[in-house]
Amino acid sequence: MRDHNKAFCRLAAETIDCPAPVFEFGSYQVEGQEGYANLRAFFPGKDYVGCDMRPGPGVDRVEDVTAISLPDGSAGTVLCIETFEHVFKVHRAFDEVWRILRPGGVFVITTPLNFRIHGYPDDYWRMTPSCLRRMMAPYEARISGYQGHASFPHSVMAVGVKPPAPSTAAAQLGRLVAGYQSWLRDAEAALPLKAKLRRAIGQVYRSKGERHQLAGYYQSEFALDLGAGEKPLAQAG
Repeated sequence: MRDHNKAFCRLAAETIDCPAPVFEFGSYQVEGQEGYANLRAFFPGKDYVGCDMRPGPGVDRVEDVTAISLPDGSAGTVLCIETFEHVFKVHRAFDEVWRILRPGGVFVITTPLNFRIHGYPDDYWRMTPSCLRRMMAPYEARISGYQGHASFPHSVMAVGVKPPAPSTAAAQLGRLVAGYQSWLRDAEAALPLKAKLRRAIGQVYRSKGERHQLAGYYQSEFALDLGAGEKPLAQAG
């Protein structure tokens, strides 16, 4: 888990009405991230269940996100932070999250695009912003977007509210986007001087593409969509 994905999840919890119970899929805290990757504190007073395919730190329940053993409509909020790149049957995972969410439930997802291959236990997929936006189309109110240079962002993220979305959903999602972009500006401004110097020097000797990546690292763009579009694949016919 990286700082910006953790910040996106925190801001989602602060700006959106995230119903309980909260289920996190991909909650295993890998070596070196014990404690840091714990998202429970963002949802105080709410039932929180950490799920992963293997037992270990942060895992309350062993679950396969492509075949979740929960009944329909049993989750209020689902978190998949840096998880779906590790799921081979990724379309099935989207369908399963939709199935277990109750009406008005919230789905928060982040996943890398321009990032090294990393196996926990393996690494299969990279979704473009357009791909994630289309996968989130069944949700009645949703934002989807990316962070990084527009032609090759390093991360994509989205939040969707399952129908029926409350009348306040669009305003809440707008506050999330504004809060996240403010966080990005602050994070860039707070970089240590050495980091700023390395970035500046990198603009001189790196390739054109690498220069774009450096300059755009803290940039982001989001689209707000209202009204359910395509049905989940499991319900599409």
